[in-house]
Amino acid sequence: MDLIIQTEKLTKSYGPQRGIIEVDLEVRPGEVFGFLGPNGAGKTTTIRTLLDLIRPTSGRARVFGIESTADPVAIHKRVGYIPGEFTLYDRLTGGQTLDYFANLRGGVDKAYQGQLIERFDIDPKRRFKEYSKGNKQKIGLVIALQHKPELLVLDEPTSGLDPLVQQSFYQLVREARLEGRTVFLSSHILSEVERTADRVGIIRDGRMVKVDSVEGLRDLAHHQVELRFAGVVPLAAFDTLPGVTDVVGDDHTLRMRVSGAIAPVVRAAAQYELLDFVSREPTLEETFLAQYGQTAVEVKA
Repeated sequence: MDLIIQTEKLTKSYGPQRGIIEVDLEVRPGEVFGFLGPNGAGKTTTIRTLLDLIRPTSGRARVFGIESTADPVAIHKRVGYIPGEFTLYDRLTGGQTLDYFANLRGGVDKAYQGQLIERFDIDPKRRFKEYSKGNKQKIGLVIALQHKPELLVLDEPTSGLDPLVQQSFYQLVREARLEGRTVFLSSHILSEVERTADRVGIIRDGRMVKVDSVEGLRDLAHHQVELRFAGVVPLAAFDTLPGVTDVVGDDHTLRMRVSGAIAPVVRAAAQYELLDFVSREPTLEETFLAQYGQTAVEVKA
């Protein structure tokens, strides 16, 4: 299986400032890969290096098997890209902007472009400078999507979009995947990655700290378990179990965090008259917080 994206010890330094450090990535054909991390973690630097918008300090990157620094034009022909921040031509209307980029690239199906305009609820007659941030983001998304590229590289793609438009975007990502196209989606919005990605890579302080399936990452998080007993809460029977922490008991109810296998808790609970047993499935956000510790608080800012 030929990889769509492959990096080997990809490093970018900005003088004494950290960029990314020995990033190893593999993105497979037809998958949605979520690239997750807080602002400043190195997501945009990685993307810009992949597309040869900046040159690596060391290491290498290949896209479609092509060395990123050898023939970036060949790569760009097959990519749809939306940067995290962009500016376009203020005096052009939205429609003129879309047509300009369609003509620049060539091969854009006008009917499909029209469908995207309708699905994102864009008024193409307004000038770009008159658009809100969300509407400017919609124009950027249509530019990236309208030629149906083999690879979509999306850096914080839902920034400024309202919830209804976000749903349209998620559906378009699913459609791209069903058509066999590949999506590389950078985000700090955890629910976005959880909803769309097949696999997730977490980057922290310029280094990759984990790559796994969404389900695999979720399994790393602590389960929140709540037990309700008919009689006195048997606190001592649980607080020494392997993987159990933060045990708190009050009014016939016992709450705890469980990492790893939950079977020891189930066996211990079976020794008592139990009225209720609730184990809440961990969210990707809880996994992310566990991976980052206090650093992840800035994700929610």
